[in-house]
Parts: sequence; C-alpha cells; structure tokens
Amino acid sequence: MKQVLIVLTLMLTFTVISCKDDSQSDVKLVSPEEMQTLLELEDVQLIDVRTPEEFKEGNIPTAQNIDYNSPTFDEDITKLDKTKPVILYCKSGGRSAKCAKKMEEAGFVKVYDLDGGISKWQHEGYEVEIKS
Repeated sequence: MKQVLIVLTLMLTFTVISCKDDSQSDVKLVSPEEMQTLLELEDVQLIDVRTPEEFKEGNIPTAQNIDYNSPTFDEDITKLDKTKPVILYCKSGGRSAKCAKKMEEAGFVKVYDLDGGISKWQHEGYEVEIKS
C-alpha cells in the first residue's frame, strides 16, 4: 500500500509539472501611448511585419520592414540584436502576435507587440510616414 501511495504521489507530481501553464508569455502587449514612450526612452528595434506593399502605404517612422509571411522571415530576424528590446506591429495585431511568439522562442529577451497594430496607432493620431 505504501508503495502504491508513493507511485501515485510521484505520478501526480510529474503530471502537475508537465502540465504547467506555458501559455504565459514574456511578450508584452502595449498601447500606442506606451509604445510612443518606449520609442522615446529605450533603444528599441521597431519592426513592421506587414508586406512591403503595406509598408509603403504607411509605416511608423524608424520602423524596418520584415515581412512575417516572407520565406526568408526566420533568416531575417536572426540579423536583429536579441539583447535589445523589439517592438512589433502589423495592421491590426494578428501577424505581430504570431511573430512575437516566434521571436520569444528564438531567444529575444524583450518583445513588445503593439495592441491594435498600425490601425490603432493611426486612429489615436500618432505619426505615420508614407514611402513613395
């Protein structure tokens, strides 16, 4: 009986450990206002993960374009500094959320995701530049 209890206790312990909630992420969702503050205060890498065509239609100043749907995306992000904070955005937040998870898995130390993307950024009156 004692052996059965020990085995059950061990099984329960391993189950609890293996079922640990990994869904908690170090990716921080930020508002346009918070992002503006980060851009002013920190040395960040601002990444627009939309297509080059979308990027030309209007982007946040100082952003570099790395298309999330590009076949070279994984290679492109390796050129970034993993030790510096990264802020990601897309049109409304879907692609940047996927990208944020991927970058976190790749070992980036601080990843921010703009809540609502460039659409919300513009709606709240922040600057957008258009490439010709």
